[in-house]
Amino acid sequence: MKHIIAPSILSADFGNLQRDIEMINQSEADWFHVDVMDGVFVPNISFGFPVMTAVKKHATKPLDVHLMIVEPDKFIPEFAKVGADRITVHYEACTHLHRTIQLIRALGCKAGVALNPHTPVILLQDVIEDLDLVLIMSVNPGFGGQQFIHNTYKKVQDLKRLIQGRNEELIIQVDGGVGLQNIGSLASAGVDAFVAGNAVFATDSPTETISQMKNLTSNSLIV
Repeated sequence: MKHIIAPSILSADFGNLQRDIEMINQSEADWFHVDVMDGVFVPNISFGFPVMTAVKKHATKPLDVHLMIVEPDKFIPEFAKVGADRITVHYEACTHLHRTIQLIRALGCKAGVALNPHTPVILLQDVIEDLDLVLIMSVNPGFGGQQFIHNTYKKVQDLKRLIQGRNEELIIQVDGGVGLQNIGSLASAGVDAFVAGNAVFATDSPTETISQMKNLTSNSLIV
């Protein structure tokens, strides 16, 4: 499986959002990662449908939408309508997770589930065959620039074992503290998709940083 770089537009310059969208379009990145936060599920607020609509207008690559919100079922149809290609909800936010996954897929989107650092992978065993993506949070969700949680490697290995023989096409994604210092080892551990925010946008040359990330994942040995 080709490794996927998904810059998080939460770290973009919102005074020059179109410029940063065009940068991602022209770079070696694969997806736009869109972090939606409601100030309830996580202690921060980001953006909603108007920004999504603006991003979709200019983006030429898929929108990977990560809903860090309570009661996501209320809003999933609208996110699909404004252009989400993938919608990831949190296990911890869904009372009826199977129903939520089926709703996402019925709307024509790829379905993902995110796990907070304290949530074990085994809790997905009864829905793993219905998923397109699992997002392992390698920081506590809500803010950028946090320290990477090393236990993420174990969770990646646990997830690889869970999908073996059941859903081996599933994309394993990691979000939080991902950068040039660890992206190669994460790829070797079995991660397929990498969300990077500050590690891309805080650099002097985001395009070059994305290219370096691509090279590091391409040169990794998958185990």
